[in-house]
Amino acid sequence: MQTKFDSSALIYWYNKNRRALPFRLTNDPYKIWISEIMLQQTQMKTVIPFYERWVNRLPTIETVAKTNIDFLLKLWEGLGYYRRCQNFYQASKIVVNDYKGVVPSDYDSFIGLPGVGDYTAGAVLSISFGIPIPAIDGNVKRVMARLYGFKHLTRHNGTIIYKAISSTLRNVNPSEFNQGLMELGALVCTSESPKCFKCPVSKDCKAYQSGNPTNYPKKKVKRALPHFNVVTAIIWRGDTFYIQKRSEEKMLGGLWEFPGGKVENGEKLELALLRELKEECNFNARILKKATSIKHRYSHYSITMHCYYCEEKNDKIVSITNSKWIKKNQISQYSFPKANHKIFNFLNKHDWNL
Repeated sequence: MQTKFDSSALIYWYNKNRRALPFRLTNDPYKIWISEIMLQQTQMKTVIPFYERWVNRLPTIETVAKTNIDFLLKLWEGLGYYRRCQNFYQASKIVVNDYKGVVPSDYDSFIGLPGVGDYTAGAVLSISFGIPIPAIDGNVKRVMARLYGFKHLTRHNGTIIYKAISSTLRNVNPSEFNQGLMELGALVCTSESPKCFKCPVSKDCKAYQSGNPTNYPKKKVKRALPHFNVVTAIIWRGDTFYIQKRSEEKMLGGLWEFPGGKVENGEKLELALLRELKEECNFNARILKKATSIKHRYSHYSITMHCYYCEEKNDKIVSITNSKWIKKNQISQYSFPKANHKIFNFLNKHDWNL
């Protein structure tokens, strides 16, 4: 299938209309890379303050590699998808140790780093080094599907898109072209309300010519998210309360949280909490009263978290690795999931009283 579009018109439009974003002020591959990692599944307006704070505190990849993961997770706190941060930390160590602190500019070396996929490799290498490699994200897929009139993003159609972009990149500025496609998808060729009258390549667009561009490509039917009940405990010892660190292998790994866990089918909430505390802490608790319940939605599921005030019985909690007793004024020193922050907000409003 042959579809031509005016790449020079796209690049001209991009240079006239591109947003003034902080990571567009540099070609530093480290800064481009961390911005692309942050932008994965996260909106631009959310990322910008995180990016600016990150590069202000950690101006080079060496500074990332030399710090510790707890500091990085605290910087990342609130951005979500914490595995991205952990992978970047591991990748920074490899760059410093194996590449003397220089981000590799060849595709095979760069894509071999933890957390780097095809899109990230294409974006960083084309923007920072001018290497003609496609950077195909969701916006680019939508733009290209509409240009070609693809109603379905099949593997075959994906190959056509990849080859078309690869061919074009040999004759243009790779950074401007890749970013132009991404910016066009973000600002003009949007999912719900495309502004075809502003598009520099609409004359070549099969979806526009059809009169119904939003039909290209067909949207996937979203499935309902599974929902779980979770129980958690605020266990006091004097003026301190107990927290524990999630395993690195788990979702939200490396973050701190109140002890607790998932309620099994048919299980009563309080019995579930006592079971979880016994399993996790080898500790028999006394439940005093319920504090609150909060709802929270993650990318692949949602939860209702039921939080209880508890105290130790005769047997004290034996502190295990990655557990701490902290005071209220120490919360800011640790990174917690958003659901736990909702609990903190409730407790602050009620002055932490039982």
